[in-house]
This record gives sequence, structure tokens and C-alpha cells, in this order.
Amino acid sequence: MTESKRLLCVFAHPDDETLGAGSTLAKYAAAGVELYLVTATRGERGWQGDTSADPGPQALGEIRTAELLAAAQVLGIRNVQFLNYLDGDLDQADPAEAIGRIVSHIRRIQPQVVITFGPEGSYGHPDHIAISQFTSAAVMCAADATYADPQALPAHRVAKLYYMVDSRSEVEALVGIIGDIRFLVDGVQRGIVAWDEWAVTTKIDGRAHWQMAVRAAACHASQLVGYPDFASLPEDVQAPLWGLRSYYRAFSMVNGGRRVEDDLFEGV
Repeated sequence: MTESKRLLCVFAHPDDETLGAGSTLAKYAAAGVELYLVTATRGERGWQGDTSADPGPQALGEIRTAELLAAAQVLGIRNVQFLNYLDGDLDQADPAEAIGRIVSHIRRIQPQVVITFGPEGSYGHPDHIAISQFTSAAVMCAADATYADPQALPAHRVAKLYYMVDSRSEVEALVGIIGDIRFLVDGVQRGIVAWDEWAVTTKIDGRAHWQMAVRAAACHASQLVGYPDFASLPEDVQAPLWGLRSYYRAFSMVNGGRRVEDDLFEGV
């Protein structure tokens, strides 16, 4: 019997899975790949509307949890788990604890492929950077038979680890529609980090599934305040905006080389 293909995404907030990798996930779900998601926080501090209407962390966390579960259903994600860290404080979490929790999920799911943020956290978001570091370490620890995770599960070696990144052409297209993303951290402005095309190892063409990504994005209504009406954009603009996604192959046990991949499971 052929072993089923399993893909695990580990992200920081509800909506990361959709706004970042929505078309990729829809594409692999349609191909029969088992999709799993671990989200570090419930986005409790991510209110985007009028401050006077902010429901507060607990209520917003419940809203965003429901939004994520709805989006996951649209994308074909089989199971969603939360690490239950506080939104905005993920980089202050105990590393050993966070890594151990992710290791347990890796060993339970036994994915061949894992996706997380790149080391720059897309636009320098501390939570994105933290989950990238925790997940990268967890992939290593999960393969170590001497490492004891909280659930005492047997070791599992992931075949490939990918960082979700933004190529220069993708950033230019996005900024042209929604404007530049700026984020103040410790008094310093951070913004989207554009990867040179030569540095991108993998390009996933999910344009056949871009409408599923848009449907999933609509589930995250609390996060779309201030964004343009994407539905009003012509299809030839929306399809590549939602459907083309770049990744960096952080490591692979099964393939390599300079040729740009078009499949996260190449070599598996």
C-alpha cells in the first residue's frame, strides 16, 4: 500500500494559513494530500476595526478561532490544533516548552513535509519569527530518538522543511494592490522582506485553486478590515495574487540542486 502524503503547517495566527498558503493548501487537498495545521495563538490582539468596537482579547480569540475553523474546512485541512500562546507574546514563550509541544504534533501526525514562516517572519512580525525558530528546532528534535516530548511519542523524521517566503515579484504585485505593510517593533519600522528570485527554491502554482483561497479568506472577516475589495479585481490580477506562492527549501532528505521545484513533495 502506498503511504499517504501528509503536510503539516505550523503558523503563528489564524489567517496565516489562508493569506499565506491558501491556494497551496487547496491544491494539495484536491490531490488527496492529508493537511494538518498547528496555530500558535488565537489572534486575541489582532483587532482591525474601530478601537471602540474592540470586543477584547477573549472574545476576539473566540471569533478568530471560529474563523480559522471555517477557513480550514474550505481549504480541506483535516485537523487544526492550537498551542494557546498569547498573540503578540510568542517570542517570549519558553523555547523548550514550545518546541516540545510542536514535536508532539510532528510525531503524532508524521508528516513528510512541514511548512512554516521564514526566518524574517514575512514582514518582521516577532510571532512569525518565533514560530519559524520553534518549528525548525522541533523538526530536528522530532527526529532525535533521545528527545522526550510531552507525550512520549516515538521519533519521526520529516523529509522536507519549507519556509513560506515572498519573492520580489510577489511583493511588488501585493504592494501595488494593498500598499506597503509596515510594523513597528521596538521603535523600528519593519516591512515585507522580498526574496530575490534566485534565492527561491520552490514555486507552487495554485492558480487553479485561487477561488478556494478567496473563499477561505472571506472566513477571516475580522482581519479584512481596511483591505481592498478583492472580488472587484479582475481575474487575471486575482489568480496570480492568490495562486502563486514561493517557498524556500530549508532542508530536504530526498532532493536538492538549483532547479526550482514545482512540488513540495518532490522526491518523497
